[in-house]
Amino acid sequence: MPRTTLPSPSRPTGRRRLYQVLAALVVLAALAGYLAVQYLSGSKDLLTGCEVRSGDGKADGEGRVYELGVDQAANAATIAAVGAARGMPERAVAIALATAIQESKLRNIDYGDLDSLGLFQQRPSQGWGTAAQIQDPVYSSGKFYEHLAKINDYEDLPLTEAAQKVQRSGFPEAYAQHEPDAVLLASALTGRIPASVNCAAPVTATATAPGDPDRLRTELVRDFGKGVLPADGAAGPAAAHTVAVPVRATDTKDGADAKDTADAKDGAGASGDATATTAAQRGWSLAHWAVARSAELGIDQIGYAGKVWTADTGWRTEEAGAAKSEDSADSAESDTGEVRMRLAQ
Repeated sequence: MPRTTLPSPSRPTGRRRLYQVLAALVVLAALAGYLAVQYLSGSKDLLTGCEVRSGDGKADGEGRVYELGVDQAANAATIAAVGAARGMPERAVAIALATAIQESKLRNIDYGDLDSLGLFQQRPSQGWGTAAQIQDPVYSSGKFYEHLAKINDYEDLPLTEAAQKVQRSGFPEAYAQHEPDAVLLASALTGRIPASVNCAAPVTATATAPGDPDRLRTELVRDFGKGVLPADGAAGPAAAHTVAVPVRATDTKDGADAKDTADAKDGAGASGDATATTAAQRGWSLAHWAVARSAELGIDQIGYAGKVWTADTGWRTEEAGAAKSEDSADSAESDTGEVRMRLAQ
């Protein structure tokens, strides 16, 4: 009878072992990529450094706190500042912030569905601008407000409906879930709630490098418009490392300077009755902007309206009779007439 010999179990060859190792590496790389995406745009931030508090809670809920990363806070501050420069009301800022939270978690990402990019996931193919323009937070915020201003009575619409009319998203109800956080952010960043924005930058993002006064002035003008600085553009006292931004009451809708509103493209925000915004509210919007962008711009101290901010202490009341140097934001001049921003050295 013929004898059948069963093949012996094969041992992994060197090539097979190599394939197995490579497959494991691919799995690990995919996992690392997933974690990176979750870090950058996930529903739960792995790194926070800033918070916004609701103040007395009369309008925004007792003790409400919204935490966000330092990059998210900087982007939120730019969105609010661009709204102010265009004369948009606080409701418009809340709509814009809720949209950016939903679309990008307030991060200026360079990817998205199809060719969507940036804070608002705008698409070059749909006429929103070039990819480079859309990834400029000032430009993308301005384009959002430009489209929002064209919607009749948008302030009276439910927030998610107003946002959807601009975005035309496949998930039109998704913006509603972010309304409480967006309203809180808008009320703080437009200056309605004083001393409500704090950032304690992580060690890797602290302002350890010297701050550049020229860059700070440039960013102020980019976000708030030309009227934020004196006509000669040379804001700041004689001290080389402190930039003082003058504060004045405004008479265009919800706080933009008349000149800034005139400069805004397409007249966004020019409709409706003008409402006076106090110098104090304007000042707090500038002060909170500086806090939100402190790590990026190297701002280590901010003074306004008798209060002083530093990253390690947050906002504190200025000590009466304390010794003050010329080059400090902790100064008697830090009243409602100017916001003083001291740069790290």
